[in-house]
Amino acid sequence: MLGLIEIPFPRIDPVALDLPGPLAIRWYGIAFMLAFTAGFLLLRRMARRGFLPMQPDHAGDLIFALIVGVIVGGRLGYIFFYDFAAFAANPARIIRIWEGGLAFHGGLIGATAAGAWWARKHGVPFLRLGDGLCIAVTPGIFLVRMANFINGELFGRVTTDAVPWAMRFPTDPTALRLTGANQGRGLREREILIERAYESGLWDQVRGQVPLRHPSQLYEGLTEGVLLGLLLWALYAWNRRRGRDLAPGTYGGVFMLGYGILRSLMELFRQPDAQFTDAGDPVGTVLGPLTMGQTLSLAMIAVGIFLILRGLRRGSVPAGEPLPPEPKPAAR
Repeated sequence: MLGLIEIPFPRIDPVALDLPGPLAIRWYGIAFMLAFTAGFLLLRRMARRGFLPMQPDHAGDLIFALIVGVIVGGRLGYIFFYDFAAFAANPARIIRIWEGGLAFHGGLIGATAAGAWWARKHGVPFLRLGDGLCIAVTPGIFLVRMANFINGELFGRVTTDAVPWAMRFPTDPTALRLTGANQGRGLREREILIERAYESGLWDQVRGQVPLRHPSQLYEGLTEGVLLGLLLWALYAWNRRRGRDLAPGTYGGVFMLGYGILRSLMELFRQPDAQFTDAGDPVGTVLGPLTMGQTLSLAMIAVGIFLILRGLRRGSVPAGEPLPPEPKPAAR
C-alpha cells in the first residue's frame, strides 16, 4: 500500500519542445545550454576582476572550445569507461548523444585538454585558468543532474519508506516491464509509452509494485553542484576581499578533492551500472570494493591533494588587478 506522504516522481516530459520531424528540444540540452551560459558569465566576471589574466571578451571563445571538449571527452569517456562492448557492437550509437551517455570524468578530461590548448594559444597560465573553470563549472553540474532527474536516469538504489523522500521511477526496470514501456524500440518511443501509462491510469495501478529508490540525481546535484560550488565561491570571495588569491591550481585542487570525495559518497546511493553487475557482484565493483565512479574519483582525489599541497607550499599571492579593455581595431 502506498504511503500517504510518499513523494511522487514529477511527471515531466524529457522533451521540452517537440519540433516538426525528428527534431526535439530536450531538457537535457537546455541544461547544458544554461550550464555553459552560467560558466561564460562567471568566467567573464572573474576576468573583469583580474582573477583570470585574460580579456573578458575572450570568454566566448573559451566556452566554445570547452563545449567541444566536454562533448567529445564526455562521449568517449562513457564509451571507454562504461559501455565499450555495446558501442563496439553498434558503432552508429556513438553519435546519438541526444539519447544520453556522457560521462562526467570523460567530460572533465576533454575540458582539461580543451582548456590547455586554449590557454597555450592565448598565453594564459593553465593552472589559473583551471581554477576559474573549476569555480564556473559547479552551476552546470547542478543543472545537468536536474536534467538527469527529469529523464529518470541515473536513479538511486532500492530503499524503503524509511527514507521519506524515496521515489518510484517510471523508468525503473520493473516499471518499464509493468507498463510495457520496455517494448519501445528507442528512447523516445519508451518515453511516449510511459506518458501513455500516465494518461491511461496504468501507472497508478502498477506504481505500488515498483520499488522505492533514492533520488540520487538530486543528491549529486545538491552536493557536487551546490555545496561544492558554494565552498569554492566562498573561498574565492574571502581571498579577494583580503586582497589575496590562492596560488594557481589550488582552487582546482579543492574542486578535484571535493568532487572526488562527494561523488564517491554518492555512489553508495546511486544504482550500480548494469554492465558491471552480475549475480556474484550486485554492487558492480571494478577495482576491489570500488565502483567505476569511485575508481575514477580516486584519481581526482589524488590530483586534488597534490594541487592543494603544491598551493600551500607556494602560499597566497596578491590579487590580480583588472585588465584594461582590449583595444579595438582601427576602422579601415
